[in-house]
Amino acid sequence: QVQLVESGGGSVQAGGSLRLSCAVSGYSDRRYCVGWFRQAPGKEREGVAAIDRDGTTTYADSVKGRFTISKDNAKNTLYLKMNSLKPEDTAMYYCASDLWVDGTLSPSEYTYWGQGTQLTVSS
Repeated sequence: QVQLVESGGGSVQAGGSLRLSCAVSGYSDRRYCVGWFRQAPGKEREGVAAIDRDGTTTYADSVKGRFTISKDNAKNTLYLKMNSLKPEDTAMYYCASDLWVDGTLSPSEYTYWGQGTQLTVSS
């Protein structure tokens, strides 16, 4: 029922910026929670940022001050604005959602996932 589609990934030079988008559809109850996650080859999937039903945001320490999560309820779209990108940000980025989760960065708490969009940051 719920579908999430990421877009906006690509190759960026270190220090550059990029914005990822995630289109969300299928919710009849719009009080859902959404977040961004990433996974690099050989590493576990990790939470990057999340936004809860009240608009409260949570960030991983590694991206605080550089990334900003936001959502446009009218467009049913989630965004991740990424500034001052570093090579270690290189990963597949996923958006995820669940009706009952509030701002957690734990991947296991989310039910619905997109297919991901690749970000590559070159030095």
